[in-house]
Amino acid sequence: MKTPKRIQPLIDDGLVDEVIRPLKSGKEAAVYVVRCGTEIRCAKVYKEPDKRSFRQSVLYQEGRKVRNTRQARAMAKGSRYGRQEQETAWLNAEVDALYRLAAAGVRVPQPYGFYDGVLLMELVADAEGSAAPRLGDVVLSPDHARTHHATLIRQIVRMLCAGLVHGDLSEYNVLLAADGPVIIDLPQAVDAAGNNNARFMLERDVANMAACLGRFAPELLDTDYSREMWTLYEAGELLPHSELSGVFVLETAPADVGDVLAVIDAAREEHAARQRGRTEAAQPDDEF
Repeated sequence: MKTPKRIQPLIDDGLVDEVIRPLKSGKEAAVYVVRCGTEIRCAKVYKEPDKRSFRQSVLYQEGRKVRNTRQARAMAKGSRYGRQEQETAWLNAEVDALYRLAAAGVRVPQPYGFYDGVLLMELVADAEGSAAPRLGDVVLSPDHARTHHATLIRQIVRMLCAGLVHGDLSEYNVLLAADGPVIIDLPQAVDAAGNNNARFMLERDVANMAACLGRFAPELLDTDYSREMWTLYEAGELLPHSELSGVFVLETAPADVGDVLAVIDAAREEHAARQRGRTEAAQPDDEF
C-alpha cells in the first residue's frame, strides 16, 4: 500500500520497515499495522486539528501541566502560538498516559515512541494473532462478561491509583485481546487530583462498562463501583488490589454540629491572626 505521508519519515529513519495495511480510522487518528524489523506493531497517525471531530474540551484540559507561564498565557489567549502549544500538549497527553499506566501495570498497549504526530505502539492481538476486536463488537457468555468486567474495574482502579481517569472509556476503546481486555485511546485522560470533573468522568467510565457488559450479565447493571473507589481514593486508602464490593451506601448519619462550629471558629481565628500579621508588617518603623 501507499505509505502515509506522516509515516514516511519513520521509514527514512529506519524506525518502520513497512506499512502493511490500515487498521482503523477514528475521530482523532488513523491506525496502521506496520513492521518494525521482526515485530508487527501499530502506528497511530494523529489527524490535523481541523480534520478531527473530537474537540479538545476544557473539561479534559483542566489540571494539565504546561511547561511555563508563557505557554499557559498563550494557550489561554488562543493565539496562533497558543493553539500550537495546545495541540502539542494534547498529542503528548496520550503518550505520557501510556507510559505512566504501563509502568503502573495497567493493561494498555506498550508504547515504543512518539515521532512528530505518529505514535508507535504494540499491536493488541486476539488468540489467532489478528488485530483484537473491540469489546462492543463481540458476543459474550454471562461468565465471560463478569470476568471481563472484573478485569476492567481492576484496571480503572489501577489507573486511579496512578492518578489518572480515562475520561472517555466505552466499549469502543477497549480491545479484547487473547488474555483479556486492553484499554486504548487515552489523549483525553485527566488528572484525578487536578481536574474538578474527574469524579464525574470516573463515574461515566464505570457506568459505560457496566452498561456494555450488563447486556450479557444483567446483575452488573446494579453495581456501584465508581463511588466506592472514589471514596477510598479521596481518603488516601485506594490501592491497586483494594477489595471492592460494588455496593456503595451513602453516609446518612447527622453531622456533629459542635465539631463543625469548632472547625469554623478555628478557621476564623486563623484568618484573623493572618490579618493582624499583615497589618503589623505594613506599619512603618518608628526608629530612625
